[in-house]
Amino acid sequence: MTKAAPTLNADFLEAAGSNLPSPLQTLRAQRGKALVDMPLPTRRTENWKYSSRYLQLSDAMASALPSGRKAGPALAFDGYHVVIHNGVVVPEASDFPDIDGIEILSFADLDDIAAQQLAERLDNTLDSNAVQMSRLNTARFEDGLFIRLKPNAVMEKPLFVICETDAHATGSVYPRIYVEAGTNSQMTLVEEYMSTGTEPALVNTVSEFSLADGANITSVRLSLEGTNTQHIGATGARLLANARFDSHCVGFGGPLRRHDLQVRLEAAGAECRLNGVAVTQGKQHYDNHTTIEHVAPHCNSEETYRNIAADESHAIFNGRIHIHKDAQKSNANMSNKNLLLSTGAEIDTKPELEIYADDVKCAHGATIGRLDESALFYLVSRGIDRREANTLLSMAFINELIAQIPVEAVRETVQARLNQFIEQTFKGA
Repeated sequence: MTKAAPTLNADFLEAAGSNLPSPLQTLRAQRGKALVDMPLPTRRTENWKYSSRYLQLSDAMASALPSGRKAGPALAFDGYHVVIHNGVVVPEASDFPDIDGIEILSFADLDDIAAQQLAERLDNTLDSNAVQMSRLNTARFEDGLFIRLKPNAVMEKPLFVICETDAHATGSVYPRIYVEAGTNSQMTLVEEYMSTGTEPALVNTVSEFSLADGANITSVRLSLEGTNTQHIGATGARLLANARFDSHCVGFGGPLRRHDLQVRLEAAGAECRLNGVAVTQGKQHYDNHTTIEHVAPHCNSEETYRNIAADESHAIFNGRIHIHKDAQKSNANMSNKNLLLSTGAEIDTKPELEIYADDVKCAHGATIGRLDESALFYLVSRGIDRREANTLLSMAFINELIAQIPVEAVRETVQARLNQFIEQTFKGA
């Protein structure tokens, strides 16, 4: 007899916040009803087969963590910042830009007309069948950040969104971000996910980007939470003609880290670049799933992800590029390189190309290996001790991608954290 798959505890569908406009409350209630008895991912769920056993949703975790404390920015940045504390925007702790053509509001501050328009657009960038847990975010978000760039609007400095989880009690939070980028608009958005406290917590995030013709958006995403926090995130982007979406994701492992990134190139000339770095140690886990849909002709995509796994940790990369029948003249490249720093670590990689057009240029590749012993010998023979040599080679493996992050404060923060991670890994070397 086949054992029934576990289902989502009904307590996870009890939304706590009531400050949202009625159209968003209605949407949330509809999503909650649709998720009753939702099967949780198992090893038989293809896109969760390596991660399902790490998903631990205790009954206590269903409670929403209370907001009220003011989070502080973690980066010494030159730009604007918005604080989201336990899933709720904190205006008094934020520095909103005052720029013509740029509107930034919390979901709670939208009028009913704007809220109805937003409710009709939420989830439109994500394939909910592939990103099952994103639906839970829509059923539970208490607030969110709405960013609208009018045509030709340009935000010269980055906008930092600091999503802090206060895990001094067990519970869950559901940060939400929606960006509507008008024709020829530009901005850089930095999402930083961090946590305090030591109790078990679930962070379930969704960020969506809608790019009109010629819009140019750079997205930087940092997952920096503590080792008590499970993080399940989804990012979706839809691009129209000649729009560009640059994504830079950096993640440090935890009990469960999962990020789904889906990009749709829906009109000629659209292009995206996806860069990602994930590092794990101890018994940590990190799972990156990406999908690029080439729907229209004459679109370009470039994807490069790299993983480092140490000790007994586990890292996963699953990248899929789908070239639709009418997407002639598509140009798509995917590369995934992985570095194992111990015999107990595990890395699983699955690059996929699905092509239905006949006039395209596509390539993909994946490698898994260890540090080059000849390179180590060369450095040691030049007077560098073995631990420092290990650190230098490991940093060189990922620095190429870190150097492409266009925000200096982020580069410095990430490089410092990565150095700390690698030095700790080779502490006994």
